[in-house]
Amino acid sequence: MQDGPGVGKRLALVALVLLAGCAAVPQPPAPEVTEAAAPLPEETPASAAIRLHYEEVQAALLSEGLLRTETAPEDAPFTDRNLTENFLRIALFEEYAGGQVTPHSSAAPIRLLRWQAPVRVKLVFGPAVPARQQATDRAVVASYLARLARDTGHPISLDDRAPNFWLHFATVDERAAIGPALNAEMPGLTPGQVASVTDMDEGTYCQVLTQSDDTTFAYVRAVAVIPSEHPDLMRLACIHEELAQSLGLPNDSNAARPSIFNDDQEFALLTAQDELMLRILYDPALKPGMTRAEARPIVETLASRLTGGNS
Repeated sequence: MQDGPGVGKRLALVALVLLAGCAAVPQPPAPEVTEAAAPLPEETPASAAIRLHYEEVQAALLSEGLLRTETAPEDAPFTDRNLTENFLRIALFEEYAGGQVTPHSSAAPIRLLRWQAPVRVKLVFGPAVPARQQATDRAVVASYLARLARDTGHPISLDDRAPNFWLHFATVDERAAIGPALNAEMPGLTPGQVASVTDMDEGTYCQVLTQSDDTTFAYVRAVAVIPSEHPDLMRLACIHEELAQSLGLPNDSNAARPSIFNDDQEFALLTAQDELMLRILYDPALKPGMTRAEARPIVETLASRLTGGNS
Protein backbone atom coordinates (compact mmCIF):
# COMPACT_ATOMS: atom_id res chain seq x y z
CA MET A 1 0.00 0.00 0.00
CA GLN A 2 1.49 3.34 -1.07
CA ASP A 3 0.03 5.98 1.18
CA GLY A 4 2.71 8.66 0.80
CA PRO A 5 1.37 10.58 -2.26
CA GLY A 6 -2.25 10.15 -1.17
CA VAL A 7 -1.59 11.53 2.27
CA GLY A 8 0.32 14.39 0.75
CA LYS A 9 -2.62 15.30 -1.52
CA ARG A 10 -5.07 15.04 1.35
CA LEU A 11 -2.88 17.25 3.50
CA ALA A 12 -2.63 19.76 0.68
CA LEU A 13 -6.43 19.76 0.27
CA VAL A 14 -6.90 20.23 4.01
CA ALA A 15 -4.45 23.11 3.96
CA LEU A 16 -6.31 24.74 1.07
CA VAL A 17 -9.62 24.34 2.85
CA LEU A 18 -8.18 25.83 6.01
CA LEU A 19 -6.71 28.72 4.08
CA ALA A 20 -9.96 29.30 2.23
CA GLY A 21 -11.83 29.21 5.49
CA CYS A 22 -9.49 31.74 6.99
CA ALA A 23 -9.82 34.01 3.98
CA ALA A 24 -13.59 33.92 4.19
CA VAL A 25 -13.67 35.26 7.75
CA PRO A 26 -13.99 39.08 7.59
CA GLN A 27 -11.52 40.95 9.71
CA PRO A 28 -12.80 43.80 11.87
CA PRO A 29 -11.68 47.21 10.60
CA ALA A 30 -8.76 48.75 12.38
CA PRO A 31 -9.88 51.45 14.77
CA GLU A 32 -9.43 54.95 13.38
CA VAL A 33 -6.83 56.98 15.15
CA THR A 34 -8.15 60.52 15.43
CA GLU A 35 -6.03 63.35 16.63
CA ALA A 36 -7.68 65.12 19.53
CA ALA A 37 -8.44 68.77 18.86
CA ALA A 38 -6.21 71.11 20.76
CA PRO A 39 -8.07 72.58 23.73
CA LEU A 40 -9.02 76.23 23.46
CA PRO A 41 -6.99 78.61 25.57
CA GLU A 42 -8.89 79.64 28.68
CA GLU A 43 -10.75 82.92 28.16
CA THR A 44 -8.84 85.76 29.75
CA PRO A 45 -10.50 88.35 32.01
CA ALA A 46 -9.95 91.02 29.34
CA SER A 47 -11.64 88.92 26.66
CA ALA A 48 -14.54 88.01 28.95
CA ALA A 49 -15.05 91.67 29.83
CA ILE A 50 -15.08 92.87 26.22
CA ARG A 51 -17.41 90.02 25.25
CA LEU A 52 -19.89 91.13 27.92
CA HIS A 53 -19.53 94.75 26.80
CA TYR A 54 -20.29 93.89 23.17
CA GLU A 55 -23.30 91.81 24.19
CA GLU A 56 -24.64 94.79 26.12
CA VAL A 57 -23.96 97.10 23.17
CA GLN A 58 -25.83 94.82 20.76
CA ALA A 59 -28.78 94.49 23.14
CA ALA A 60 -28.94 98.27 23.56
CA LEU A 61 -28.79 98.93 19.81
CA LEU A 62 -31.51 96.38 19.10
CA SER A 63 -33.71 97.85 21.83
CA GLU A 64 -33.43 101.23 20.09
CA GLY A 65 -34.53 99.77 16.75
CA LEU A 66 -31.02 99.81 15.30
CA LEU A 67 -28.94 97.08 13.61
CA ARG A 68 -31.80 96.53 11.18
CA THR A 69 -31.37 93.72 8.68
CA GLU A 70 -33.76 94.80 5.89
CA THR A 71 -32.12 95.49 2.54
CA ALA A 72 -34.82 97.75 1.06
CA PRO A 73 -36.98 99.13 3.91
CA GLU A 74 -40.16 100.93 2.91
CA ASP A 75 -39.49 103.73 5.39
CA ALA A 76 -36.15 104.62 3.76
CA PRO A 77 -36.71 105.26 0.04
CA PHE A 78 -33.96 106.92 -1.98
CA THR A 79 -33.81 108.66 -5.35
CA ASP A 80 -31.19 108.80 -8.06
CA ARG A 81 -30.10 112.16 -6.64
CA ASN A 82 -29.69 110.63 -3.18
CA LEU A 83 -27.70 107.77 -4.69
CA THR A 84 -25.45 110.17 -6.61
CA GLU A 85 -24.64 112.39 -3.63
CA ASN A 86 -24.19 109.45 -1.27
CA PHE A 87 -21.81 107.73 -3.69
CA LEU A 88 -19.72 110.86 -4.23
CA ARG A 89 -19.47 111.46 -0.49
CA ILE A 90 -18.64 107.85 0.38
CA ALA A 91 -16.35 106.89 -2.53
CA LEU A 92 -14.49 110.16 -3.01
CA PHE A 93 -13.75 111.21 0.56
CA GLU A 94 -11.58 109.46 3.12
CA GLU A 95 -12.50 109.17 6.80
CA TYR A 96 -9.12 107.79 7.92
CA ALA A 97 -5.91 109.73 8.30
CA GLY A 98 -2.84 107.97 9.67
CA GLY A 99 -5.00 105.12 10.88
CA GLN A 100 -7.28 107.44 12.86
CA VAL A 101 -10.90 108.24 12.14
CA THR A 102 -11.48 111.89 11.27
CA PRO A 103 -14.75 113.80 11.74
CA HIS A 104 -17.06 113.70 8.73
CA SER A 105 -16.78 117.47 8.38
CA SER A 106 -13.01 117.19 7.88
CA ALA A 107 -12.89 114.07 5.68
CA ALA A 108 -10.40 114.69 2.88
CA PRO A 109 -11.34 114.44 -0.80
CA ILE A 110 -9.59 111.61 -2.63
CA ARG A 111 -9.48 110.20 -6.14
CA LEU A 112 -11.53 107.16 -7.09
CA LEU A 113 -9.95 103.96 -5.79
CA ARG A 114 -10.86 100.36 -6.50
CA TRP A 115 -9.27 96.95 -7.04
CA GLN A 116 -7.84 96.04 -10.43
CA ALA A 117 -6.50 92.59 -9.50
CA PRO A 118 -8.83 89.85 -8.25
CA VAL A 119 -9.48 90.17 -4.51
CA ARG A 120 -8.14 87.05 -2.80
CA VAL A 121 -9.21 86.83 0.84
CA LYS A 122 -7.53 84.70 3.48
CA LEU A 123 -9.29 84.11 6.80
CA VAL A 124 -7.05 84.10 9.87
CA PHE A 125 -8.56 82.91 13.14
CA GLY A 126 -6.88 83.40 16.48
CA PRO A 127 -6.22 80.25 18.56
CA ALA A 128 -8.93 81.25 21.05
CA VAL A 129 -11.73 81.36 18.44
CA PRO A 130 -13.96 78.26 18.85
CA ALA A 131 -14.02 75.81 15.93
CA ARG A 132 -17.79 76.11 15.51
CA GLN A 133 -17.56 79.89 15.28
CA GLN A 134 -14.74 79.56 12.76
CA ALA A 135 -16.85 77.27 10.57
CA THR A 136 -19.82 79.63 10.76
CA ASP A 137 -17.77 82.70 9.92
CA ARG A 138 -15.99 80.96 7.05
CA ALA A 139 -19.32 80.00 5.47
CA VAL A 140 -20.74 83.49 6.00
CA VAL A 141 -17.71 85.20 4.48
CA ALA A 142 -17.62 82.86 1.47
CA SER A 143 -21.28 83.55 0.73
CA TYR A 144 -20.88 87.29 1.18
CA LEU A 145 -17.82 87.45 -1.07
CA ALA A 146 -19.82 85.72 -3.79
CA ARG A 147 -22.50 88.39 -3.39
CA LEU A 148 -19.95 91.20 -3.60
CA ALA A 149 -18.49 89.62 -6.73
CA ARG A 150 -21.96 89.63 -8.32
CA ASP A 151 -22.61 93.23 -7.29
CA THR A 152 -19.30 94.53 -8.63
CA GLY A 153 -18.67 92.16 -11.52
CA HIS A 154 -15.15 91.83 -10.08
CA PRO A 155 -13.44 88.56 -9.01
CA ILE A 156 -13.64 88.28 -5.20
CA SER A 157 -13.19 84.98 -3.36
CA LEU A 158 -11.48 83.08 -0.57
CA ASP A 159 -7.89 82.14 -1.34
CA ASP A 160 -5.43 80.84 1.25
CA ARG A 161 -2.60 80.32 -1.25
CA ALA A 162 -1.92 83.78 -2.64
CA PRO A 163 -3.95 86.30 -0.65
CA ASN A 164 -3.89 90.05 -1.05
CA PHE A 165 -6.55 90.57 1.63
CA TRP A 166 -6.27 89.18 5.16
CA LEU A 167 -9.37 89.02 7.37
CA HIS A 168 -8.52 88.39 11.03
CA PHE A 169 -10.92 87.25 13.74
CA ALA A 170 -9.13 87.69 17.05
CA THR A 171 -9.68 88.22 20.76
CA VAL A 172 -8.62 91.40 22.51
CA ASP A 173 -5.43 89.70 23.74
CA GLU A 174 -4.64 88.36 20.26
CA ARG A 175 -5.25 91.79 18.74
CA ALA A 176 -2.76 93.35 21.13
CA ALA A 177 -0.07 91.01 19.76
CA ILE A 178 -1.08 91.13 16.09
CA GLY A 179 1.36 93.86 15.04
CA PRO A 180 4.06 91.60 13.53
CA ALA A 181 1.46 89.75 11.44
CA LEU A 182 0.04 93.03 10.11
CA ASN A 183 3.49 94.30 9.19
CA ALA A 184 4.26 91.04 7.36
CA GLU A 185 0.98 91.14 5.45
CA MET A 186 1.05 94.88 4.72
CA PRO A 187 4.65 96.14 4.51
CA GLY A 188 4.86 99.88 5.00
CA LEU A 189 2.14 100.34 7.59
CA THR A 190 2.75 103.30 9.86
CA PRO A 191 2.95 102.81 13.64
CA GLY A 192 -0.35 104.69 13.91
CA GLN A 193 -2.06 102.30 11.52
CA VAL A 194 -0.80 99.28 13.44
CA ALA A 195 -1.86 100.88 16.72
CA SER A 196 -5.37 101.45 15.35
CA VAL A 197 -5.70 97.66 15.51
CA THR A 198 -3.54 96.65 18.45
CA ASP A 199 -4.99 99.42 20.64
CA MET A 200 -8.52 99.29 19.23
CA ASP A 201 -10.83 100.89 21.78
CA GLU A 202 -14.24 99.60 22.79
CA GLY A 203 -15.99 102.16 20.60
CA THR A 204 -14.29 100.87 17.45
CA TYR A 205 -16.13 97.70 16.56
CA CYS A 206 -13.81 96.60 13.72
CA GLN A 207 -11.08 98.01 11.52
CA VAL A 208 -9.88 97.77 7.92
CA LEU A 209 -6.64 99.09 6.43
CA THR A 210 -5.88 99.31 2.71
CA GLN A 211 -2.85 100.05 0.57
CA SER A 212 -3.06 101.43 -2.96
CA ASP A 213 -0.74 102.18 -5.85
CA ASP A 214 -0.22 105.94 -6.13
CA THR A 215 0.15 105.77 -9.91
CA THR A 216 -2.72 103.45 -10.84
CA PHE A 217 -5.06 104.32 -7.94
CA ALA A 218 -5.70 100.62 -7.50
CA TYR A 219 -5.84 98.83 -4.18
CA VAL A 220 -3.09 96.25 -3.87
CA ARG A 221 -3.46 94.93 -0.30
CA ALA A 222 -5.89 95.11 2.60
CA VAL A 223 -6.28 93.74 6.09
CA ALA A 224 -9.38 93.75 8.27
CA VAL A 225 -9.60 92.82 11.94
CA ILE A 226 -12.85 91.83 13.66
CA PRO A 227 -13.07 91.13 17.40
CA SER A 228 -14.07 87.50 17.86
CA GLU A 229 -15.88 88.44 21.08
CA HIS A 230 -18.65 90.17 19.10
CA PRO A 231 -22.08 88.51 19.31
CA ASP A 232 -23.30 87.03 16.03
CA LEU A 233 -25.12 90.05 14.57
CA MET A 234 -22.40 92.57 15.36
CA ARG A 235 -19.78 90.22 13.94
CA LEU A 236 -21.87 89.85 10.79
CA ALA A 237 -22.30 93.63 10.58
CA CYS A 238 -18.52 94.04 10.74
CA ILE A 239 -18.05 91.49 7.96
CA HIS A 240 -20.54 93.34 5.76
CA GLU A 241 -19.18 96.82 6.34
CA GLU A 242 -15.44 96.24 6.34
CA LEU A 243 -15.37 94.03 3.26
CA ALA A 244 -17.62 96.38 1.27
CA GLN A 245 -15.74 99.45 2.46
CA SER A 246 -12.39 97.97 1.44
CA LEU A 247 -13.58 97.63 -2.16
CA GLY A 248 -13.48 101.42 -2.61
CA LEU A 249 -16.13 103.02 -0.40
CA PRO A 250 -13.86 104.33 2.37
CA ASN A 251 -16.00 107.07 3.91
CA ASP A 252 -19.22 107.23 5.92
CA SER A 253 -22.04 109.72 5.47
CA ASN A 254 -24.73 110.59 7.98
CA ALA A 255 -26.99 111.44 5.03
CA ALA A 256 -26.79 107.95 3.51
CA ARG A 257 -29.96 105.98 4.24
CA PRO A 258 -30.54 103.10 4.02
CA SER A 259 -26.85 102.25 4.20
CA ILE A 260 -24.22 100.58 6.33
CA PHE A 261 -21.93 103.51 5.49
CA ASN A 262 -23.51 105.59 8.22
CA ASP A 263 -22.22 105.78 11.78
CA ASP A 264 -25.70 105.75 13.31
CA GLN A 265 -25.73 101.90 13.24
CA GLU A 266 -29.32 101.90 11.95
CA PHE A 267 -28.59 99.20 9.39
CA ALA A 268 -26.40 96.20 10.13
CA LEU A 269 -26.23 94.59 6.70
CA LEU A 270 -25.54 95.68 3.13
CA THR A 271 -28.62 97.45 1.75
CA ALA A 272 -30.01 97.81 -1.76
CA GLN A 273 -28.53 101.31 -2.00
CA ASP A 274 -25.12 100.00 -0.92
CA GLU A 275 -25.25 97.36 -3.64
CA LEU A 276 -26.01 100.04 -6.24
CA MET A 277 -23.03 102.08 -5.01
CA LEU A 278 -20.82 99.03 -5.53
CA ARG A 279 -22.22 98.57 -9.04
CA ILE A 280 -21.48 102.20 -9.83
CA LEU A 281 -17.97 101.96 -8.35
CA TYR A 282 -16.98 99.08 -10.61
CA ASP A 283 -18.79 100.27 -13.74
CA PRO A 284 -16.29 100.51 -16.63
CA ALA A 285 -17.42 104.08 -17.31
CA LEU A 286 -15.64 105.17 -14.14
CA LYS A 287 -11.85 105.05 -14.06
CA PRO A 288 -9.53 104.78 -11.06
CA GLY A 289 -7.95 108.14 -10.31
CA MET A 290 -10.98 110.23 -11.29
CA THR A 291 -11.71 113.30 -9.21
CA ARG A 292 -15.12 114.07 -7.77
CA ALA A 293 -15.76 116.61 -10.55
CA GLU A 294 -14.76 114.13 -13.25
CA ALA A 295 -16.86 111.34 -11.78
CA ARG A 296 -20.04 113.32 -11.05
CA PRO A 297 -21.66 113.38 -14.53
CA ILE A 298 -20.97 109.68 -15.01
CA VAL A 299 -22.32 108.81 -11.57
CA GLU A 300 -25.45 110.88 -12.24
CA THR A 301 -26.11 108.94 -15.45
CA LEU A 302 -25.50 105.57 -13.81
CA ALA A 303 -27.64 106.42 -10.77
CA SER A 304 -30.52 107.53 -12.98
CA ARG A 305 -30.31 104.33 -14.98
CA LEU A 306 -30.14 102.08 -11.91
CA THR A 307 -33.06 103.72 -10.10
CA GLY A 308 -35.27 104.40 -13.09
CA GLY A 309 -34.66 108.14 -12.82
CA ASN A 310 -36.84 108.72 -9.75
CA SER A 311 -35.34 112.06 -8.68
